[in-house]
Amino acid sequence: MVFPRPVEAVVFDMDGLLVDTEAVVRAAMIACARGQGADLPDRVIHRMIGLPRGASDAVAREHFGPAFDYAAFDAAVEARVLDACDAGIALKAGVVELLDHLEARGLPAAIATSSSHTAVKRTLGPSGVLGRFRAVVAAGDYERGKPAPDPFLAAARRLAADPARCLALEDSHNGVRAAHAAGMMTVMAPDLLAPTAEMRDLCVAIVETLHEVIALIDARSEGGGLS
Repeated sequence: MVFPRPVEAVVFDMDGLLVDTEAVVRAAMIACARGQGADLPDRVIHRMIGLPRGASDAVAREHFGPAFDYAAFDAAVEARVLDACDAGIALKAGVVELLDHLEARGLPAAIATSSSHTAVKRTLGPSGVLGRFRAVVAAGDYERGKPAPDPFLAAARRLAADPARCLALEDSHNGVRAAHAAGMMTVMAPDLLAPTAEMRDLCVAIVETLHEVIALIDARSEGGGLS
């Protein structure tokens, strides 16, 4: 397949797309819930993925109920995730190769994430790839979080790019909804969430790894150029 429009810039989600944090957070939440005598099923975790922190917390609080010590749970999860970050969290397959390819083609890249700037530095800093993004849009940089389009529109502005000519790469349903609402050509690389009929309607492609995005960009170039 060929993208419907030339690609002038690429906007990446972070968690679950660039780095394998979604699985780390899921494991931490399940373990910490059990430590407090509660269960946290995947159906609840899946509702939380891709949401801003406050909205994600609200889903968990609703599930656990008012008698659950959510502050203790949240602190325990944070400690486990910090330990994992200190140990190093792996980049997802194809990240470095895709960034190399974008740089070779002169296509700027940005991050649009629901995480904080502190979390971005903590998570991506050890990998050495953070400096390869021209812009990082994180929590606090926009009014409404995903699934609203605000994070992706803010990233496009920082790249001085037309959103319609931006390629958005996402792993979550809420992220895909946000990127599509921003008018971007959206590709889903699923992590914990499988693609649904809705996702297939909103995306121009669904890939297994970011390696496949390289071929898609090349197909667009061969089919009509990048500009």
